[in-house]
Formats: sequence, structure tokens, C-alpha cells
Amino acid sequence: MILEKYSIGIGDRFGMEGAAQVRALQKAARDGVSLVPVWNKSNREHSIIGTNPNDTLLAAMAAVKATSWTKPFYLDADHIGLATLDKFIEPCNFFTIDVADVIGRPADQSAADAFLNAMHQFRGTLVIPGMHKPITVDDVLLNSIARKYLLAVTEAGKVYRRIIAQKPEGSFVAEMSLDEADVPQSPAKLFFILAAVAREGIPLQTIAPKFTGDFLKGIDYVGDTARFETEFRDHLAVVGRAISEFGLPASLKLSVHTGSDKFSLYPLIRRAILDFDAGLHLKTAGTTWLEEVIGLAGAGGDALLLAKEVYAIALTRYDELCKPYATVVRIDRSQLPDPADVQRWTSAQFVEALRHDRACPCYNIHFRQFMHVSFRIAAEMSERYLKMLREHRSTIEHNVTTNLYDRHLKPLFVG
Repeated sequence: MILEKYSIGIGDRFGMEGAAQVRALQKAARDGVSLVPVWNKSNREHSIIGTNPNDTLLAAMAAVKATSWTKPFYLDADHIGLATLDKFIEPCNFFTIDVADVIGRPADQSAADAFLNAMHQFRGTLVIPGMHKPITVDDVLLNSIARKYLLAVTEAGKVYRRIIAQKPEGSFVAEMSLDEADVPQSPAKLFFILAAVAREGIPLQTIAPKFTGDFLKGIDYVGDTARFETEFRDHLAVVGRAISEFGLPASLKLSVHTGSDKFSLYPLIRRAILDFDAGLHLKTAGTTWLEEVIGLAGAGGDALLLAKEVYAIALTRYDELCKPYATVVRIDRSQLPDPADVQRWTSAQFVEALRHDRACPCYNIHFRQFMHVSFRIAAEMSERYLKMLREHRSTIEHNVTTNLYDRHLKPLFVG
């Protein structure tokens, strides 16, 4: 199974927006850009919503049928490890192996010595076409890889072998995720991480490094965009060299994971992937849930009241809801609106505060981040929330399609 050049991870908390997301991909196809969808939903999200991976598969199949989608589609076991893998193996054909929790734990000394000996050939100055400067390979760099990342790659190998023990090799896509690590991986480190991946025998097709800067839930990139562009281009160069140097799959590509909206980066990423003729996997998880809330608020009446209720209840459980996302939200609680004020908001006021429109003076990045992590409240409303989604299909689906196409696919892939 070879992953297509461009793929997009589309999260859908409640499994009702698949068709609207596919329609955005079909709009891109009419503009000459071929993208394939990868439905992703993590074990944590399944636990909160009360669903399982088979539910996600059924929702994806229903969306494919409703839109007459004829290209491949994928179901991602999102951010899995050995402890959470088994329930995903049968329905999924894409596995995001998350090794962030293992990064920093030292590998066995014999394994480290073997890796260091194998990498001896690269000591000195390593010139990779497309990088802005050569890599200086010395004992400090190689030992840091062995000490911090080698065991993580070994763990990824264990997960991969658990999968192929139950699923034919070549029948799924393997991805490795490093994006939730504590510090970014430099292009130099990525090169040797990929060397370790090849030695571990993992036919990786996409890798998600942690980039410089902050990728926060629901809002734009926070950081030096020029520095990101240089780093991203160097990463692309490294991936290209690793494919030829280590025999990794030719389909191997970078994956940009963390954060839902990366609007300021899209033009930079677009230029880079075109210059390098490189593929890309993009994740937009979480934006669908927010578009549902925006759709309900915009519908007015009982739907607006429900959106306000979600916020009011969530605020009373602030610490509980934010704790699991502590590293990927930056909320100033004093900037969150008072629930009593929100109760008086019109539909337009609620929508303007929540929708990611930086030109709108009412847009509130703290409110948006907080609503992003508050989907547990809607999940606890269960049928009451789902019923409201069904009643306002047209408005919500329009929001989902427009958001995905106009704000993500068009600036990044269509241009």
C-alpha cells in the first residue's frame, strides 16, 4: 500500500461530518489537486466520545458512499502505542506510531554501540543537497541520537511488528510521530533518526517531527515563520537523502501534525513542497468540531442556546478539560468571556468570537482554544447534542466544507 503524494488527516469527533470533508477534497480535485483523506481519531477521543475504531470506519464508508468518492481513503490509528494498539489493528490501514513518551529514555548499551558503529561512516561534514548549510557529524551529535531517540525507534519497531503479526505486511501505511516531544528535532537529528528507522526495518511512509515554534490547538502558528521555513526545507532535503541513503520507501514524506490551524505557514510549506517536488501529510484535527459549534451558534434558537450551554458547563470544569492538552494550549483565563455575557450574545457575536478570522476584531483566541478542548461536554450531552447536529445539517456541512477547503486546502495545495 503506497500512500499518495498528498494526504490530509481529517478529524471528526462525532462521526457526522465525513461527507462534508470529502466534498472539500472534491473541490480541490476540480482545481487540479489530488488529495486523499485519512480519518483520524485517537484512543483518547474514542474514550471521551464513547466510540471505537469500527465506528470511525463505518462513518468513513458512509461518507465515501454519500459522495461517490472513488479514490483511496484511510483510517488512522492515531497516536497509538503498544498499550492502545490492538483495538485499531483490524479496522485501520494507517498507523501513527507515537513514540514521544519514550524519547529521552536511554537505549541498551549494546544497541547504542551498534548504532554508533554503523553511523561512523558519516562523521565529518555531511553535505545534503537542498540544505542551507552542511551538517557537522561528530560524537556529540551521534551520542545524543543514541541517548535520546534510539529506544523510541526501537519501540516503534515493536509496534510495527505487533501490527504485521496480525495484518499482512504492505497492507497499511506506517507513520511515526515525534511531534509531541519536549523539544524539536533538528534536521541533522532527523537524518539519523531515519537511519535508525531503516535499521529497525520499519517501511515508514510519513514522519511527523516536532518543528520549531508552537503549534497550539485551534489557532495559528506561534513563532518565527522565517526560521520555520528554513527548518522545513532542510527537513525535506533530509527526507529525500534518507530515502536514497537508507533504502526507505520512496513515498516517505513529512507530516505536519500538531495544532489545527497553521494558516501563516501554508504559503511557506506550499513553496517548499513545490520546489522539492515533495509530498505532504497534513493534519487538521479538531477544526471540524469547532465548525459544528459555529454552525449551531449561527443557526440561532435552541441550537445557539446549546452552544452557550456547552461553554458555560465547560468553564466550570476548566482544569479538567485543559489538563490533557496543557502542552498545546495557551489560554489566558482572564480573557475568557463571562458566561453571563455569553448568554446575552447574538448568533453573530458567538460566531465572530469563535471563528478563526484574524481580521475580525471580535475573534478571541482564548475562547477558541478553550472551546477546542471542551468537546467532552458535548459528548456527555449524547443524543441531545447529536440530535441538534442532525437538525442543522445544511448549515454545519457548509461550514465544514468551506473551512477545510478555503482555509486549509486552497492556500496550501491549490494556491
